[in-house]
Amino acid sequence: MTDTLDDPIYKTDALIAEDIDRYLEVHQHKTMLRFITCGSVDDGKSTLIGRLLYDSKMIFEDQLAALEADSRRVGTQGQEIDFALLVDGLAAEREQGITIDVAYRFFATEKRKFIVADTPGHEQYTRNMVTGASTADLAVILIDARKGVLTQTRRHSYLAHLIGIRNIVLAVNKMDLVDYDQAVYDGIVKDYAEFANGIGIKAFTPIPISGFRGDNITGLSANTPWYKGPALMEHLETVEVDQVSDREKPFRMAVQWVNRPNLDFRGFSGQIATGTVRVGDPIRVLPSGKTSTVSRIVTLEGDLDSAVAGQSITLCFADEVDCSRGDVIAASDNPPQSADQFEATIVWMADEDMLPGRPYWLKIGTQTVTATVQQPKYQVNVNTMEHLAAKTLELNAIGVANLSTDRQIVFEPYAQNRALGGFILIDKISNATVAAGMLHFSLRRAQNVHWQATDVSRDFHANLKNQKPAVLWFTGLSGAGKSTIANLVEKKLARMNRHTFLLDGDNVRHGLNKDLGFTDADRVENIRRVGEVAKLMTDAGLIVITAFISPFRAEREMVRQMMQPGEFIEVHIDTPLADAEARDVKGLYKKARSGELKNFTGIDSPYEAPEDPEIRIDTTAMTAEQAAEAIVARIIP
Repeated sequence: MTDTLDDPIYKTDALIAEDIDRYLEVHQHKTMLRFITCGSVDDGKSTLIGRLLYDSKMIFEDQLAALEADSRRVGTQGQEIDFALLVDGLAAEREQGITIDVAYRFFATEKRKFIVADTPGHEQYTRNMVTGASTADLAVILIDARKGVLTQTRRHSYLAHLIGIRNIVLAVNKMDLVDYDQAVYDGIVKDYAEFANGIGIKAFTPIPISGFRGDNITGLSANTPWYKGPALMEHLETVEVDQVSDREKPFRMAVQWVNRPNLDFRGFSGQIATGTVRVGDPIRVLPSGKTSTVSRIVTLEGDLDSAVAGQSITLCFADEVDCSRGDVIAASDNPPQSADQFEATIVWMADEDMLPGRPYWLKIGTQTVTATVQQPKYQVNVNTMEHLAAKTLELNAIGVANLSTDRQIVFEPYAQNRALGGFILIDKISNATVAAGMLHFSLRRAQNVHWQATDVSRDFHANLKNQKPAVLWFTGLSGAGKSTIANLVEKKLARMNRHTFLLDGDNVRHGLNKDLGFTDADRVENIRRVGEVAKLMTDAGLIVITAFISPFRAEREMVRQMMQPGEFIEVHIDTPLADAEARDVKGLYKKARSGELKNFTGIDSPYEAPEDPEIRIDTTAMTAEQAAEAIVARIIP
């Protein structure tokens, strides 16, 4: 492509040469559009981005030379340039000719700056697509003109709409391979429109393109005289971005950092999510509800009179108000909500299935809390939009479920505010992100149920019994000797006039947990309920002894977090599987080996041994009596 005096790229180059300071000033104040390319496998996403970079003159000469060499060596376009190689950087991507990870690229034109995320098309990498879409203002949904609307087209369209992207471009790609046939294009647009309307996409912009040949990318193509709409680049340069509408919403800013460089300065730093703030504005800090007024708006470039959505600032208050990381600063007369129970849409992103009742870290904005998810209300079939019954969520599944947090969080429905309505779930053991979600609303029961203060405190209960409350949590394989040793420990404590109660795994399942089976999800709920009962008993001043297999570390840690510091004592009754199976007092191992008993710990269900228990009992080295003596000696000085 040759430069002309009317070419925007030429004008930009000329401005750089004539007045670099003016160019930098102009460039600094350009609006930014973040967009993603998505769709099914081999629809041409990486090729399209490569073409945009190439036509925007964002490739250096050495990069172009390397691209030409790579195209001959590993390209998929014969001897011609394979633009996809500009984006597919992983060796596995180049070898297979597919996108695996999310690739971000920056480019700019005379009118606007862009950050584009190239997301994978394979279903197994849907979680990567969600990552790329989470910050996007626009989605380019690519469709191979030869294949039409596919399952991944529907999945990615649904996810893009679910995540809140309202600007959708339907790029019907590879039109050169169907001889630029208008009938093919019209048929695809019609099919997509029917699907889009069904999932709530009210409008989209269809464009016939060829990423490889460059048709309708930066300018209209003579090969499609029947198309009267904008070229892709023209649309990207002129579409309105969400940042504009965000400024019209009420002021919200999550506190990322308390800025205290010296004794004379105290400010609260963060990025404004929505709205505008001015010096003198009344504000409210949530969840505490404390109020003050803005005395200064501080930035690296100096103080401002006002700031808008998207800017990173430090706010100073006229009053000494308690405010810390995770709090939200908002307009005083229009604050967001606080709650601890919600309905949410969840996109499951982990290889392991979701376990209802398991505690996860929930991160929303700068807030991090413990959350548990209940059994899904339903799972969404992205092809038919049908609501399917589901007990859990598997990798890439999308479902709606209730969740609760261990304390109130500041939020707004995702449809109103992506920053205060979008969250991720993190596994507490591995620290891996397992899900992304969108809050719909707080549950009414969260508003109706309040904590009732009582006059007789837990300290009074403990002092009345002349003891320190504790939970002795016995864990180990079936047949390890947990119940036997726990019973001996309680007898010894009773002789010492200690007030105790023993919660045994089998006994609890006769009453409180008689409705639960032995699936992983039911095991999680079993331990959650026992933990809640144990917590109430420690509030009553008791020493609680529990004997449960409790096979998962996450649930044992959940119970630990329920208790006061130092009150949870994990006792690992450490018995080798072979020894426990040799005892087989109840005949359970025999049934499990024969296939009569499913989900049996140690055989076809895992046991996660404690990594650092307070007490470890090696049953191969001591008797039950000796073990009980050792445990009592540890807890009663």
